[in-house]
Amino acid sequence: MVLNEDSGFFTRRSLLFFVIVGIHAALVWVLNSELSSKLVQLIGGPMETTIIEELQTEDEPPPPPPPPDIDAPPPFVPAPDIAIAFAPDTTTTAIQAVTNARPPPAAPPPAPAARAPVVVLPKQDPRRGITQPEYPPASRRAGEAGTVQLRVYVLENGRVREAQVSASSGFPRLDEAAVREATRAWRFVPGTQDGKPAAMWHEIKVTFRLTD
Repeated sequence: MVLNEDSGFFTRRSLLFFVIVGIHAALVWVLNSELSSKLVQLIGGPMETTIIEELQTEDEPPPPPPPPDIDAPPPFVPAPDIAIAFAPDTTTTAIQAVTNARPPPAAPPPAPAARAPVVVLPKQDPRRGITQPEYPPASRRAGEAGTVQLRVYVLENGRVREAQVSASSGFPRLDEAAVREATRAWRFVPGTQDGKPAAMWHEIKVTFRLTD
């Protein structure tokens, strides 16, 4: 009994398979034949193509106008040089030219030469001669001797205000003794300038000898 049910099942299944195969075969035949194109025209209808012109947007500026026609300027021709000669001005005469020129200023007269004053140097007073400085005992024991040249400043009254050593004897004790004696005891006849007593410098020498 089981075998009968299986044989019926396979029979129905085989029938269904053949039906499907037949449907596919019919479709393949329809597609390959002209009937398919007719069905497409019948279903879809005629197709129309419309060309749409591109609209110009407002953002784009209009094209510039063409340049105007301008005639070229004529060539430049320089003006000719014209030389105008003027007659010389003869209104000024030789006399006017001479009178208009100012003479140079006269040179000032030379200044008179300054006269040198007449100077008379101081000299020894005959009433009070130049005394010999005291010989320093230490210099005598040491055997020091020599000549001191003094530069003395003699006042209008003949006194010595200052004495300086202009040339040393080589021994300080002898130099100091000569300066001390000159400022203490020396008197001169004062020097004069244009006949009037005047203070001035005067040179004098003092010699120290061991035999004195």
